Amino acid sequence: MPFESLGEFISALEGAGELVRVKAKVSADLEVAEIMRRLMYKKDQPAVLFENVEGSSSMQVLGNAFGSMKRLEIALEMDDFTEIGRRITELTRMKMPSGMLNKLKMLPKLSEIGEYGPKYVESGPVTEVVEAADKASLNSMPVLKSFAGDAGRFITFGMTVTKHPETEIRNLGVYRIQIIDDRHASMHWQTHKRGAQHFKMLKEQGKKIEVAIVIGADPATVFSAVAPVPEGMDKYLFSGITRKKGVKLVKCRTVDIDVPANAEIVLEGYVDPDDVRMEGPFGDHTGYYTPAEPFPTFTLTGIMRRSRPVYLATVVGKPILEDAYIGKVIERSFLPLIQMFHPEVVDFSMPGAGWFQGLAIISIKKTYPGQAKKVMMGLWGMGQLALTKMFIIVDSDINVHDMDDVIWAVTTRADAARDTVIIDNAPTDTLDPASPLVNLGSKMGIDATQKTREEGYVREIQQLAVVDDATKELVDKRWKEYFPT
Repeated sequence: MPFESLGEFISALEGAGELVRVKAKVSADLEVAEIMRRLMYKKDQPAVLFENVEGSSSMQVLGNAFGSMKRLEIALEMDDFTEIGRRITELTRMKMPSGMLNKLKMLPKLSEIGEYGPKYVESGPVTEVVEAADKASLNSMPVLKSFAGDAGRFITFGMTVTKHPETEIRNLGVYRIQIIDDRHASMHWQTHKRGAQHFKMLKEQGKKIEVAIVIGADPATVFSAVAPVPEGMDKYLFSGITRKKGVKLVKCRTVDIDVPANAEIVLEGYVDPDDVRMEGPFGDHTGYYTPAEPFPTFTLTGIMRRSRPVYLATVVGKPILEDAYIGKVIERSFLPLIQMFHPEVVDFSMPGAGWFQGLAIISIKKTYPGQAKKVMMGLWGMGQLALTKMFIIVDSDINVHDMDDVIWAVTTRADAARDTVIIDNAPTDTLDPASPLVNLGSKMGIDATQKTREEGYVREIQQLAVVDDATKELVDKRWKEYFPT
């Protein structure tokens, strides 16, 4: 059965030896973040639950909860994350069969799909404490300050819930949020993100946008908030597909937004297009500070929470940290979707050191000249992959997860002049510290596939042949004679 709450996930982590409790008093001002980063940089270290945070007697802080592949396997109850993508592709390809017998055969599958949808309830653990605007305060939470140069304290793992103004399809996105005072915070909505698009649509109508910020929920819903799901798919449905069971939802008290009934904390409010303030600097996952920029302001109208909630946090900085492991799950889970649109794609990797949008390596089964460039252009036009700075395309015999293999392919199969594609004045990730302008820069594609005569390669150079079968069999058989110990 899938986890229904963050608390259930914490218990499972502890049972698996993947959680350590810190009982010593710690400060949310720099100290907690530094402890979390040190654990992550050492690798194979557990998640950490801080039980005694200064100034926060009723809230514990959970960090590094998703900071290893093992913990993500526990969180999503699977070890092959491509299964998530396969479930989505199956849904998109489903057609209602003709004939009564065939329709009856489809009933189990249709019943399973029905289980994926959200379920609405009147109340839940998140409604144990309800605070109106005159009593609610953003400063009641142990919000972290991560780096000395940060402009203040930032919510780093809040799931911002919005609705498309026309279709009412719900989106959950993780955007950093800087605390300004008890009732206000800066919403760092990057222009390409779906929440920002909802905001812009209402801004053009002169309206505020209602928002709920969820802190702490079941692992599948947290993952869904980070994942770049296909356009038009409700994030709560994606969560249900991921966990194979619908999420229980309740209505907020002061805004018309649905939130997980088993969440830890929900901040209700609105974002006003006329209230714009400077946000940042903030030490980000690129390993650089993002400079101060103007962003719209979130105004708090109420809080719903558990009586003793757990505050879920993450820290960023120079890779590799927790977000790199979440990125790896996104990479695996979306491979089947990429293959649905580009069947020649064999595998796909976004190395953690490339902070998600910096670099992607794609292997293809090449069958015609120029195919690598076709794949590049197709992927640059596909959702959030449009923000990827660099693509390297390799043949199917190259392991995209082995950088030695990739570098070998680049240096032996790519010619700098012939096989490098540069696209100028293209959209870039807002956080890219190298782009000359915010949100606008250049992209590079490297075709590191073996070239054919049709592509102008006329040299008679052969790759080293695989050893003949007889010699391989002999060496395999006598290996222990060569190295008896």
